[in-house]
Amino acid sequence: MHVPSFRLDGKTAVITGAGRGIGKALAAGFAQAGADVAILSRTEEDLLDTAELIRQAGRKAIPVVTDVTDRGQVQHAFEIILESVPKIDILVNNAGMNIRSKAFDVTDDEWQTIMDTNLKSAFMMSQEAGKIMKQQETGGSILSIASVGGHVALRTGVVYAATKAALIQMTKVLAMEWGSDHIRVNSIGPWYFKTPLTEKLLSDKQYVEEILAVTPLKRIGELPELIGPAVFFSSDAASYITGQTLFVDGGMTIHGF
Repeated sequence: MHVPSFRLDGKTAVITGAGRGIGKALAAGFAQAGADVAILSRTEEDLLDTAELIRQAGRKAIPVVTDVTDRGQVQHAFEIILESVPKIDILVNNAGMNIRSKAFDVTDDEWQTIMDTNLKSAFMMSQEAGKIMKQQETGGSILSIASVGGHVALRTGVVYAATKAALIQMTKVLAMEWGSDHIRVNSIGPWYFKTPLTEKLLSDKQYVEEILAVTPLKRIGELPELIGPAVFFSSDAASYITGQTLFVDGGMTIHGF
């Protein structure tokens, strides 16, 4: 029996928010798995660091400075990418942010900023990549980085949670709509991982103790532990999987917080 490949050789991936944290780790991991990687971020210096990791793995890096909340910049980014590679096989919607205001304190500006960065960008990127994948007639894989906060209620971060819940539902609807075009759409829901976004929170010893109290594996996630699930979803080994969300959470979602 033929065993499907878990590698990404011959594929091109596009990853947003690739200048740091999860996006940077995924870009390096995808390159090690054999993919050429187009990396998007608003910060050129961060992109150059990530591009070097991709090249060290022997793969092509395509850094594109892009504000993924802007439709024109998103479309221009795909034009630039397709000047360097013949097709796009994988999109990873990773760009995201949070403003940890209590619900009563959330401002209209905070609401819009989080919605645009976490949700609007993912939809626009998926829409533009999906059009390309459909025209190629070879299909593709779209993967969004959601959160356990889109599935269970946390103590704060209502707008962030709303965007991540919407990403999970968007994953299901796009999978339904685009399945006939051989476009698979899935998402990953991380719990706490060591990233620049969580650095301040994880420096609070008491807060970390509270996190570990509801995490069966009793530790914070390490970024390499997200690479495996992301590569799997994007590889031919997951060719019959679509519309799913995998929680990479040390067991947190079976416990609650």
